[in-house]
Amino acid sequence: MIRSIVLASLICASAALAQTPATGKTEITWIGHAAFLLKTPAGTTIAIDPFIKGNPTAPKDLKLPAKIDAILVTHAHGDHVGDAKELADKHGAVVIGSFELVSLLAVKNNAGGNAGGTVAVKDDVLVHMVEAVHSSGFGADPAKAQYGGAPLGFVIQIKGGPTVYHAGDTDVFASMQLIGTRYQPTIGLLPIGGHFTMDPEGAALAAKLLGLKTVIPMHFATFPPLVGTPAQLKDSLKKAKSTATVVEMKPGETKTF
Repeated sequence: MIRSIVLASLICASAALAQTPATGKTEITWIGHAAFLLKTPAGTTIAIDPFIKGNPTAPKDLKLPAKIDAILVTHAHGDHVGDAKELADKHGAVVIGSFELVSLLAVKNNAGGNAGGTVAVKDDVLVHMVEAVHSSGFGADPAKAQYGGAPLGFVIQIKGGPTVYHAGDTDVFASMQLIGTRYQPTIGLLPIGGHFTMDPEGAALAAKLLGLKTVIPMHFATFPPLVGTPAQLKDSLKKAKSTATVVEMKPGETKTF
């Protein structure tokens, strides 16, 4: 009975958010690599893949918000888990990710789930967990890594703001079209580096499948194998006949949507 009530509440909340026009400003800050901060028009703050310490692209003078409400972790690799536990312990933020991963992180406030799950953050954000194509081993030594659950992407539905898709580490896959149909994201945070994820050509196809209006490239130039560039993404979008616009950001930069 309780589960049915919770599910019904989420369905109603999702419908309400979907019908809410974009009336405020949502701030998106790129920390570097796949790490972002989102601040909603209502002031809810979300960190995604908070790889800060040891991130060669993160600004040394980076100032984090006084309060972080939720932390989203796409998968168990160290350059995505990053400082999630430390931040969660400090802020009391809810950590959203695969059931296995949040259990390994041993944080007090967690919402472990899997693709298909939805978590409400305060009263103005719904986080939908969706599939990704990658691996997910937890631990500094890959040979001894623990199973970190299935990798995920996140669709972040913001009341009075845009719907943002963080793809996590993934190649392009056909079901992105289903993600686009179901959740209708307008902004995509897409990896373009290649080698471990899709390259610019793959990201352009992903943008087309998802029906994105805006693409913010990520997960490039952090480490030597990640050779894809925003310029290549722009060329690939033209070839794919996608109308999405590339918004290229510098680490530490904030843009409003």
